[in-house]
Amino acid sequence: MVSSTRLLLVSGSLRAGSTNTAVLRTAEQVAPDGIECMFYGGVADLPHFNPDDDANPLAPAVDALRVEIHRADAILFSTPEYAGALPGAFKNLLEWLVGGGEAYRKPIAWINVSGPAAPSGGADAHDSLRKVVGYISMEIVEEACVRIPLTRDVVGDDGLIADAAVRERLAAALEALRAGAARVESL
Repeated sequence: MVSSTRLLLVSGSLRAGSTNTAVLRTAEQVAPDGIECMFYGGVADLPHFNPDDDANPLAPAVDALRVEIHRADAILFSTPEYAGALPGAFKNLLEWLVGGGEAYRKPIAWINVSGPAAPSGGADAHDSLRKVVGYISMEIVEEACVRIPLTRDVVGDDGLIADAAVRERLAAALEALRAGAARVESL
């Protein structure tokens, strides 16, 4: 029996009704057989990063984050761009991963949902993300990094996206991330 691939889904947005969160919640719904998605919802609970506090015993929220990162075979991010870069709370999450070792060589990808009104289309946030995950030595699965421009009006009352084309692209991105995770594991 083939084991499933565990993907951790992390939204960089704390906003209620976030399209970034909606796209990841929708990805949970459309995950192909053999892909288990776990949504990480603790971004707001993390204390501000301080290297002095990156020692045992860790703050419970930091410990929980690192356990989830360790358990995952790969990570899928979706983050907005604020002031031309990553949102502070999301950057804080990434800073907590620098010294822990759980994210080392962890396969990752991201989904960009920035709509047409976004000045850079989210490119600046993803350039920042690419730089930060390089410091953490995470493995970017390029073929799973996709741009699916969305506006808030496509998010239903249930917090999900019903559009069939979006759902197909999400399922394809999950498959690409699974394949990338398998490739990284075999190295």
